[in-house]
Amino acid sequence: MAKATKNKKPRVRIKILNLLIVILGADLILLFAPGIGILNFGFTIGDGLAWSALIAGIILLVIGFKGLYQKQD
Repeated sequence: MAKATKNKKPRVRIKILNLLIVILGADLILLFAPGIGILNFGFTIGDGLAWSALIAGIILLVIGFKGLYQKQD
């Protein structure tokens, strides 16, 4: 009987710094989203601050996800 060959998948590493950037971006979006953010229910936050924090959160998510996963040989 022939032995089955094991197909090894390349291991994937996650960069911790990029993971923290993704978490920070997601927190900014959840806290400051205009009209539905968590901080908007308890406090009066200006539209300029809410929209700028939302845009900054989206930018951080894009930057964080860009280099989050690395193939490891």
